[in-house]
Amino acid sequence: MNKILTCAAVTLAIALTSASADAKGCIKGALVGGVAGHVAGHHGFLGAAAGCAVGHHEANKPEPNQPGQSQQ
Repeated sequence: MNKILTCAAVTLAIALTSASADAKGCIKGALVGGVAGHVAGHHGFLGAAAGCAVGHHEANKPEPNQPGQSQQ
């Protein structure tokens, strides 16, 4: 019984103290990379990790200036 209460208390403490994750682009990249890695040689986990990194990098790139927009 003490193990259950200890695990529940630790889980609750972790859930309350963890910060929100900034996974912008990571999920989409991980899905695409996981599928590509699996098809390319059954390396789905490596593909998902690389896809997450690339997707996160691409999502955080600044938007290029569009022609015809005025700069302030």
